[in-house]
Order: sequence, then structure tokens, then C-alpha cells
Amino acid sequence: MSALPGSFEGTAVTGLDSSPVESSPETLAQLPPLTAQHEAEAAQIMARYPQARSALLPMLHLVQSVQGYVSPEGVGFCARLLGLTKAEVGAVATFYTMYKRHPTGRHLVSVCTNTLCAVLGGQRIYDAVSADLGVGHDQTAPDGSVTLEHAECLAACDYAPVVTVDYEFYDQQDVQSARELVAALRRGEKPAPTRGAPLTDFRGISRQLAGLSQHADPAAVRAAVDGPSAGEPTLRGVRLAAERGETAPPMTGPAPEAAPDPDVTPAAGAGQSAEERAADTAVASADTPAERAGAAQHHPDVPEPAGRQPAERGAEGTDTPPTGPGAGTNNSVEREV
Repeated sequence: MSALPGSFEGTAVTGLDSSPVESSPETLAQLPPLTAQHEAEAAQIMARYPQARSALLPMLHLVQSVQGYVSPEGVGFCARLLGLTKAEVGAVATFYTMYKRHPTGRHLVSVCTNTLCAVLGGQRIYDAVSADLGVGHDQTAPDGSVTLEHAECLAACDYAPVVTVDYEFYDQQDVQSARELVAALRRGEKPAPTRGAPLTDFRGISRQLAGLSQHADPAAVRAAVDGPSAGEPTLRGVRLAAERGETAPPMTGPAPEAAPDPDVTPAAGAGQSAEERAADTAVASADTPAERAGAAQHHPDVPEPAGRQPAERGAEGTDTPPTGPGAGTNNSVEREV
């Protein structure tokens, strides 16, 4: 690989972003604040999970829906509410490419340049749009309208070449149609996707990914839900299989273990708390080794991993977990994540 680590090209190829989080005073001064309303929405998200820390991914989308990227303030916001360190939140935010490290434009345009799309013209589409905008991967047009990115795969090979805008699909594009699409976005228009929900914007779709409604009225919700889904290229294979009488081979493997009778309390449960009994039941009723391991990992009897203790709930998120003498006090030097 010729691209340098931390470069836009290297990020596009590897999917790993080692560039610093945008934290200039000018940028931070312009960000909408995370308010008590957003804390209430975060609490609503956290309430969906048996363990609050499981809410981190949608909470990062909530931050993006407000500020347009995962800002240093957003990292601290999640750390404080979830009882995590800033380093733990930052590790997650920098792992997934859907969490942005720089302010995004009004729309996020993703051009698939993986094998099939590239062979059919995806790279030519990306190069043309990049030239029109005057930006490269993960960069935003000067007017703030569009952020452009390579996409390694958009899981729509039967519609190649594919472009998405705010994760909505524009299928079977060519250079001219993609350039016209981006030009329309820059004019403030919202061309209808080939399939899926009506186009909104990057912050709106981030709110939806957080599990919250981005629509102001029921009619808009219905329009989003009732948008077209599978198109002809996908359905063609299903129809051919039906015509030919083709079916998938049956799945083989050991039968799953029978779940224990919920009305019978095992003798081993004597003296256990209700939480421990529920955890034992979850482990025993898991259908696969992966589910069983996950249930066992969250059993209340399992100690916290050595070397990490979460911050106390309600305290400000810290950059490093408390260790050694004076643990529990934040006397570490602050650094941005």
C-alpha cells in the first residue's frame, strides 16, 4: 500500500482513520450545544438495554445528529452518562467509519469503489464528483453542502455502480447521473432515491440511526416506511429460482438445547438473587455458543476485567481509568480523544 497512514487515501483503503478529531476553537464555538433535552433522549436510549454501556453506538449517532460529527464534547457527553472513560468512548468512535471525526456537510455522498462497482465505473464516478467538488475522501465542499467519501462496499452489487446519499441508495449510476445528483444536492434539492426512504440530510439520518424519529409529522413517517425496497435486479433472482424449482439446501446441525421450564426453579438457584437466576436462565437457554458466551460474559458473578473500572455514573468522563493511590479522583492530564 502506497498511501501513508492517516492520509485520506490510506483511510479509504484500510477503513482506519488515525487523523485527529477536529477540535479547533473556531469549529467548537459554532457547534450546537448538547442540552438537557439531549440528555433526556440519551436516557431514553439507555433504557432500552439491560446494561447502559450497550447504548454507546446509538448515543454516538445522537451526538452526530446534533453536532454533525463526534466532537470532543460528544465523547465527554457519552462517557459521563454511561460511566465510561473518554478513552473507551473514543476507541469505539474511531473504529467505525460511520462516526465522523470532522464536521460533515449537509449531505454525505458515498461512492462505492469496491471491485464490482469499480469495474462498472465506480472509480470514474468518484473521480468526476471529486473534481466537481474540489475535495477528496472524507472532505467537505467549501460551501458545506456535501462531504464525499469512498465506500468499500455498499452491499448492493446487483445495482452496481452504486452511490448513496445519507445512506439512501441511488442505483446503477454513471458519471453523468452522479454529477447531476451531486449538483442537485448543492442547489438544495433532494432527488428521490432509487429505493428506500425519502432523502433528508446527514443529521436527520443520524437521529434515525440513534433510534429516534427524524420526522416532524405522521405523514412523513409513513412516506419513509412505505418507500420502495427491493427492486427488479434483486427480485429477478428470486423469480428465476421459483421458475426453476430451486431452493436453498436445508440447514443441518445439532438440535438446540431445550430451554428450561420457567416455572421450575432449579435447586442450584437457592439463595441466589433474581438477577443471578435470570442470568443463569439466559446462559442455559442460549441457542448458540456465541450467544452462550455473550450471556455468560454479562453474568453478575463475572468480575470486571482487570485493569479497567468504569467511572462513577454522573461523574465527568475521564481520559484514563482510575488506578493506584487516590483512585477515583481525576488527577490525570486531560487530552482530547
